[in-house]
Amino acid sequence: MSGPQAGGVFTALRTQLQEAATEFAGGPDALEGILLGMVDDVDRAVREPLEIFPVCHHSPASALAMARRLREKQPKVVYLELCEDMAPLLTELRNCRLPVAVQAFAGDIDGFPQEWAPLSVVAPITEASAEYQAIAYALDTPGVELVLVDRSSDHVFQWNDTARAEGTSAEAEEAPKSEEAALHGEAVGVEIGDLRPRFAELEEHLLRHGKVRHWSEWWHQYVEVPLGDSDHDTYRQVMFLIGSLFRRLAPGDGDRVRVDEDRERYMWTRMREHMAATGTDPEDCLYVCGAFHAASRVEEFGVAGRSDSFTISPRTATTWQYGLIPSSHAAIEAQFGLAPGSVSIAATQWQKSLKRTRVQPYRLEGQAGANKSRAKKALPAAAPAVPVPAADRLSGFLQQPPVLDGLDEAELLGWSVDIVRAARRNGYLASTADAIAVFETSILLAGMRDRARPTPYDFQDAAVTCIEKDRVPGRRDVRRLVEIMMGGDRIGQVGYEALPPLARDVYDRLEPLGLKLQQRGVQRALLDMAGRPELGACSDVLWMLRRLMPAAAARPIMGERRLGERSIQESWDLALGTHQRALIELGYEGVSIEQVLEQRLRREAYGPRATTAGVLAAVEDSLLYLRSGRLADELGTHALKVLAAERTVDGAPEVLRRARTLLAYYRTSRPELPAWIESFVKTGYAHYCTLLPTAFRDEDATAGQVAAMLGFLFSMESLALSLGCDRTQLELAVAQSHPEDPSKTALLWAAQVQLGTLTRAELRARCDALLDNPLVVPSYPRYLSGFVHALEPVPGLADVVVEAVSNAFGRLPDTVLLPWLPLLITTLRKGAADLAPLLIREAGRIFPGRLPALDAWVPPWRQPQLEDPFAASRARRTATAAQAPRGAALLAAHPATCDAVAGLLGCEDGWQQDGTSALPPGGAGAALLTAHPATCDAVAGLLGCDEGWAMTDDAGTPGAVLAARHPAAAEALEALLAGA
Repeated sequence: MSGPQAGGVFTALRTQLQEAATEFAGGPDALEGILLGMVDDVDRAVREPLEIFPVCHHSPASALAMARRLREKQPKVVYLELCEDMAPLLTELRNCRLPVAVQAFAGDIDGFPQEWAPLSVVAPITEASAEYQAIAYALDTPGVELVLVDRSSDHVFQWNDTARAEGTSAEAEEAPKSEEAALHGEAVGVEIGDLRPRFAELEEHLLRHGKVRHWSEWWHQYVEVPLGDSDHDTYRQVMFLIGSLFRRLAPGDGDRVRVDEDRERYMWTRMREHMAATGTDPEDCLYVCGAFHAASRVEEFGVAGRSDSFTISPRTATTWQYGLIPSSHAAIEAQFGLAPGSVSIAATQWQKSLKRTRVQPYRLEGQAGANKSRAKKALPAAAPAVPVPAADRLSGFLQQPPVLDGLDEAELLGWSVDIVRAARRNGYLASTADAIAVFETSILLAGMRDRARPTPYDFQDAAVTCIEKDRVPGRRDVRRLVEIMMGGDRIGQVGYEALPPLARDVYDRLEPLGLKLQQRGVQRALLDMAGRPELGACSDVLWMLRRLMPAAAARPIMGERRLGERSIQESWDLALGTHQRALIELGYEGVSIEQVLEQRLRREAYGPRATTAGVLAAVEDSLLYLRSGRLADELGTHALKVLAAERTVDGAPEVLRRARTLLAYYRTSRPELPAWIESFVKTGYAHYCTLLPTAFRDEDATAGQVAAMLGFLFSMESLALSLGCDRTQLELAVAQSHPEDPSKTALLWAAQVQLGTLTRAELRARCDALLDNPLVVPSYPRYLSGFVHALEPVPGLADVVVEAVSNAFGRLPDTVLLPWLPLLITTLRKGAADLAPLLIREAGRIFPGRLPALDAWVPPWRQPQLEDPFAASRARRTATAAQAPRGAALLAAHPATCDAVAGLLGCEDGWQQDGTSALPPGGAGAALLTAHPATCDAVAGLLGCDEGWAMTDDAGTPGAVLAARHPAAAEALEALLAGA
């Protein structure tokens, strides 16, 4: 409606505002249009047949006026500005302790960008709100219908691409710091009754001239207190005026204006559709909405508005789920940009107003804290409606001087004493003098701000000024103590009956613990599965909750769960009541935690960004938490496809670790390996052999990743070769690798040692050559880093690595070693921290354990080394044989030994009696050796003797002794070897 009307109840007010605009602006201009337009908006809203009740979000004055009006009017239909798809959930509010939030949640979205998922919309409800009064009245009064008329949760995201930014302001830019402030998570808040200037300059002007710090304090001082005792007409007209002011002075944000107007068109369209379908008289209805939307100027406004100009778009295919989540005063303040403590102060103001005015509020029957249930009374018979002409209440309200509320010294004194007591409990050195100072400072601040009575905000400033010192001795500062004293951060709770099936199932399955898990705070649970086997099921539930919920919800203190292992005793810190929102949101994903866990594992494994390591982690979790071999086999088969499609080695360390874990588990728990893990080893062996030369040259591939590839190839080599892989592929891959990075060069040398193409002596020589080259010495720590990483695929090189480090410390001068030492330490700590213990153990084995032994200690690598391990023993045998007489002296001296060997071979011929103690010339044993040379060669090979045949004419040949005494024994030994 544009321009003032010729007549109406606000004619006098229009005239006064027009004269004021002409006087202050020097003539008709934009100021006159704004002022007169505000009066037109109020006049239009007042004359609407369908009574509009404007409210402000969580305003005690609005709640008080709503309770009064509901008892006077007794409407039969209540239209409420709330997402229409949340209506079925409102009956569950009677099973909760306020504040709570009605939530719409969508995990799997269809029609929105995937990066938005999950979608969440919340509408918090407190007892000191007009919306709750309307809900309680409609649900507990027979014959009253509650109709939600605002856009659906789906349209919240359809109409606004930046819906996640709704409800934010400059005061809420910082992330919430407490758990209570984060109860809503990242949900979008539905602005029910939002009333705040959208023009920054206007808000700044109001705060400056009102001598307040933030908007919540301005609203409390200039709206809440004056409207607390006003009549219904005055309340409505003032709220209409404020809504029109903020609407007309809002900046030209096209997207936000479009969304606001579409919401208003949506709500009026739904109300007209309902009245047309049910035949409801507008006089029997009450429309509860924010004051900002009550002053709407869209064509669809009113019962007689246009009905053909707006079409409601269909919803997307997204499946929405609904539930109640716990809320808190801090969460509401953080989400809607209110000052900290303002909702708690509003709750205290609500209780004081009820005592002062003796208004009986509405409360859902059966709700926690409500009075005993009484018989519901039906609505009285509708009396004939007597039209009452609207009167101008704005003129008198705007012209009357502010009502000075007298100082309540008893109340202020009580506050001062309480804050000092709370400060002392929290470590402050507060005294009676501080209480007096707070009392006097509160009065002083109120006087400086033109207030006869100090407000809670004045008292808070005074307490901070007088008690707060240079530091906070405890967890809470004085400002927070005042907030707690004024009502605290009240936290709601969703009752058992209002929980989704999954949450109820969790509480039922954890009932054997004997704890009150719905209470907030941390509780200790002790599980002795050895004495009470039934607690094993509780342990399974807790480990799954540990996997699905935030870490603080279920934290193990004692006990662990690994593949193939189970604890017999466990201890847990449980805070399920504190994290009730997370548990409720799990219920949106399934009916049991097993179903939710399986769905998440599948989603992680089959997601577009899934990696081989991630899929193997899902396989391990399926075995660890679900014990599902079927799911593990399915995900393991999918891991083969993911591995074959990867072209980088970023996840090689994690793949190696998880593959080893799964392989060890299957080998110890099953008679044979699953087909998928055998295929995975074969595919991984070929895959990493193919990528190995590229990884050695790639600058982006780290030494740890290349070492993990080699670890997979070497540790899985025996299994891979038994499954049909070819070792030549690995040898060719190593031969084709030509790294330039020093750490990767050291890895290549280690791989060559493992394959046998490089001896340990050659490796030591290369390390010595590096130390001899002054140009290479600065990069020597990187070589050492590569050697330490090589302990992953080739753990047998630990002694060589210790030798390399020791040589560096022993050979390099201090001028080179001291600047080089920090680089060595940081390189080893950053690149190979998990392999350092193996290196330390090897050094402890090599170096002496006591300091006195160090002087005489000679490093093993400086001692004479023999490449052939049998060389020393063979040299000793040769020296002994050269000194000993040739012949049968040994056998003659110990005949029992020869008899025992002959008995083992089954020879019973006995000794030959030739009358001599020595063999005859050209002994018969020599003929056997000549006749059966293969026998002697085989025995010599088994014994490690490779000197060859001793060509001698001596008749006393040692080799002929056995043949001369027991010729059948030699033949039997030859037959035995030939058969083998």
